[in-house]
Amino acid sequence: MHRRTFLALPLLLVAGMSLGAERPLRVGMTPAFLHDQLGLLAAWRDYLQQTLKRPVEFVQRDRYRETMDLLQQDKLDFAWVCDYPYVSMGRQVRLLAVPVNQGEPVYRSFLIVPAKDTHTRSIADLKGAVFAYADPLSNTGYLAPRFEIKEAGYDPATFFRRTFFTWSHRKAIEAVASGLAQGAAVDSYIWQSLEKVSPKLTARTRVVKQSEAFGFPPFVANRSVSQADFDAMRAALLDMSHDPAGRALLAKLNLDGFVAGSPDLYQSVAKMVASFGQP
Repeated sequence: MHRRTFLALPLLLVAGMSLGAERPLRVGMTPAFLHDQLGLLAAWRDYLQQTLKRPVEFVQRDRYRETMDLLQQDKLDFAWVCDYPYVSMGRQVRLLAVPVNQGEPVYRSFLIVPAKDTHTRSIADLKGAVFAYADPLSNTGYLAPRFEIKEAGYDPATFFRRTFFTWSHRKAIEAVASGLAQGAAVDSYIWQSLEKVSPKLTARTRVVKQSEAFGFPPFVANRSVSQADFDAMRAALLDMSHDPAGRALLAKLNLDGFVAGSPDLYQSVAKMVASFGQP
């Protein structure tokens, strides 16, 4: 072997090891219907890796608090979180991107009851009922319905005969569909997405009322993330709607795309959080 070629081999090996050992970007995923679609998450990860030219790792947790803790412990670089945790974490995170669904970067809380319940018209009609909450850090599945009860002059702690947490919006929908709960408040995006992939499930529930529009659950960045990584991840998300492979993934996600968004989208959620105090 030529001496110059022989000397060059260690340098090439070191360079290859350096690229292969690059730390992956860690992206937290909170409870959603996507937990049942691991193939879709794998495809999304592969897409981001090809776009960003570096490893990407999705980190799934069953509760919003667990994802918040990982962000606060600097164990996540980015996360798709509910708007309630985003507001609660304040300056610990930066708004990265906001999903767009049905043409707008907003979603709503759906008050649902079993399909056979044709009488309930508002949450007031469920006083003394069994009610399912999604998660204590969910806006649409906990904060918004409790705020509505409070605004009506009732105590959210005693309004229902019994409440329980399902730890996901899908499971809250299942609880109502099965009759385990007489009502629940759920994420409109998840209910509408399930209507497409599991229509028999949503058909066993009835949407009684839709709340005002809230800023869609955003992607956030840990404050420790470099500006270069922040810009690269934001560009990757915002450009998905302009790329054929990205559009195919967005269709499976039941999203139109992503926008940079503004903290102003979350002012009404901040008002509700302030009325109850920080979680």
